[in-house]
Amino acid sequence: MRLIGLAVILTLGLSLVPLAVEAQEYKAREVYRIGYLGNFAPNAGSLRNTEAFRQGLRELGWVEGRNMLIEWRYSEGRAERLSDLAAELVRLKVDLIVASAALATLAAKQATTTIPIVTIAVSDPVGLGLVASLARPGGNITGTASLFPELAAKRVELLKETLPGVSRVAVLWNVANPGNAIIWKEMQIFARRLGVTLQSREVRGPEDFEGAFAAMTRQRPHALMALEDPLIFQHQTSIVDFAAKSRLPAMYPFR
Repeated sequence: MRLIGLAVILTLGLSLVPLAVEAQEYKAREVYRIGYLGNFAPNAGSLRNTEAFRQGLRELGWVEGRNMLIEWRYSEGRAERLSDLAAELVRLKVDLIVASAALATLAAKQATTTIPIVTIAVSDPVGLGLVASLARPGGNITGTASLFPELAAKRVELLKETLPGVSRVAVLWNVANPGNAIIWKEMQIFARRLGVTLQSREVRGPEDFEGAFAAMTRQRPHALMALEDPLIFQHQTSIVDFAAKSRLPAMYPFR
């Protein structure tokens, strides 16, 4: 995540410098405004990323409250709210939108074709229709693409090497996030080669975790894998507690 944060800062630097150099293209004012569109407000585990974001901007000469303001908007895990929040940022006439992950980026893309959008760690921006290509994205979207599908597949291999007897692995993932469908597909292909059956444990909101845990208790998988997703991150404590209580070996995307 730290590398992703640094990549976003560098991308923002490239995006914001033209704002200063070619200010005549924007509404004349001394303070520029960044809209941040995310799924969850930072918690104790992710505040360091937010601070790294601010620090990177300061190093580029953009100081919050002096020559730049950030409009923070979070859907609190409700994907249906992202479209309204993106539209609100457009109405505020922000100079730039930073969109966290696929769902927020898709909402921002639907809301504007003119305001620059910087996306953070989208699994497959080309496959999701966000950009034309990685080399020439076109349109108003730039940012960082992740290797989440490849990394998730590699984790299946690492899990099998660590626990050779594993043949059934429960995968906890947010099916409402279109980027996760790409990861799930890649994992299935790789798992079949290793003789591992993946059990899909899908969640769409906070109310789905109890049912997912109950299903895993009934089906008794040999191990658990959780995919990268803001909804998963928000409930990381309950996931870790369930795995520990169930004595279920588990593999997570981040510490």
